[in-house]
Amino acid sequence: MSIDVNPYLSGNCAPVAEEVTQTDLAVEGRIPEALEGRWLRNGPNPRGEVDPATHHWFLGDGMVHGVRLRGGRAEWYRNRWVRTDAMAAELGEEPPGGPAFGERDFGANTNVGGWAGATWAMVEAGATPVELSYELDTVGRNDFFGTLPGAFSAHPKFDPHARELHAMCYAWPDWLEEMKIQYVVVGDDGRVSKTVDIAVPGMVMVHDMSLTDQYALVYDLPVTVDIELAMQERFPFRWNPDYEPRVGLLPRDGGAGDIVWCEAPQSYVFHPLNAYDTDDGRVVVDLCRYESMFVDDLRGPFGDSLPTLDRWEIDPVAAKVIETRIDDRPQEFPRHNNAVGGRKHRYGYTSSVDMSTPGQIHGPINKIDFDTGAVTSHDFGPGIGGAEPIFVADPEARAEDDGWLLTVTYDPAHDSSALQILDARDVSAPAVASIGLPQRVPFGFHGNWVAD
Repeated sequence: MSIDVNPYLSGNCAPVAEEVTQTDLAVEGRIPEALEGRWLRNGPNPRGEVDPATHHWFLGDGMVHGVRLRGGRAEWYRNRWVRTDAMAAELGEEPPGGPAFGERDFGANTNVGGWAGATWAMVEAGATPVELSYELDTVGRNDFFGTLPGAFSAHPKFDPHARELHAMCYAWPDWLEEMKIQYVVVGDDGRVSKTVDIAVPGMVMVHDMSLTDQYALVYDLPVTVDIELAMQERFPFRWNPDYEPRVGLLPRDGGAGDIVWCEAPQSYVFHPLNAYDTDDGRVVVDLCRYESMFVDDLRGPFGDSLPTLDRWEIDPVAAKVIETRIDDRPQEFPRHNNAVGGRKHRYGYTSSVDMSTPGQIHGPINKIDFDTGAVTSHDFGPGIGGAEPIFVADPEARAEDDGWLLTVTYDPAHDSSALQILDARDVSAPAVASIGLPQRVPFGFHGNWVAD
């Protein structure tokens, strides 16, 4: 990988420079009438100049993109930077306001979704969530209405049965001396209902977590703070081969002393797909797994190894993880039907990873049938890649895969993006609808469908 070309600043990973609003978007095909709400997407979009030799993909100002669907029409597209105090000052605007954990003025650049009647932009490592308006303008930092005691995560897990959000949170450098992760539960009123402090041997990067009916899963894996990188004011986390990888099973009604720690493979996981309990007391989790992370590539996740789809069966009696490869094709950003969150799933959806062209990253969208092992894909055409597939259930669904997949694609031949709607029952079929977007949407991270 040449130091002259940063793949996370090239192609469709390059930032866009303008905030755009456009109404009545052009549509090919037919948007399902049941889709009434907003498709939202967040990702890093540096507003100023950055050094390509040292810039890390996870850094930079957050930018949220959104498309509002109603009545079979794409009513609008909007993209807005998530304001920080520094950005607001540059733009001559009032600061966003609201409490900032650790006085942190860091862009919420990783995820966006709806909860408790509000829209939230989120990032890990300690920054307070930022509330957005329906039209994606920044309202201000919001610590869940004064109830969040510390950090939050970019990856809360939704329990559709208890109507709760669950998150594993870390804060760098605030909790460096304490060496802890904090488990946080947020009720459907948008207020924190529970926290548990979990001691860990090192300052680990905990990007995500998993949830079952019985357990909250803690991924304590070997990417930890590197003080030398931190002193250089670079992204401060790096592969630590001496750190013992493990997964913790925290009973949802228990405390830190009840965690069962289980030995895990030497690997790193950004994104588990879903997890569930088995009748014999084990936990099954399907996930995208890397052999290593941030060893030589200190600017992003894909330079050292590419992720495969694996299954971890966690045995709390033997205190270990049994690993099985599901599909060895590179893939990431797994999603599932939220209705089966924390319980046994049959289907999952991923985006293929292809780094052969700098800045492209994504390829076909995949559907995995975990019962049969079958993998079917949707190929958007030569050079066109589809980002994280978001599953939206049909209100009249009779099966787990009755619904649609929403994904943004990039066509390098035309330097253009489109919001694609696929039939989740048959992902290989032509798109149900393709919505042309007025500007390129960079390959970022995560988003959600927020129904009206």
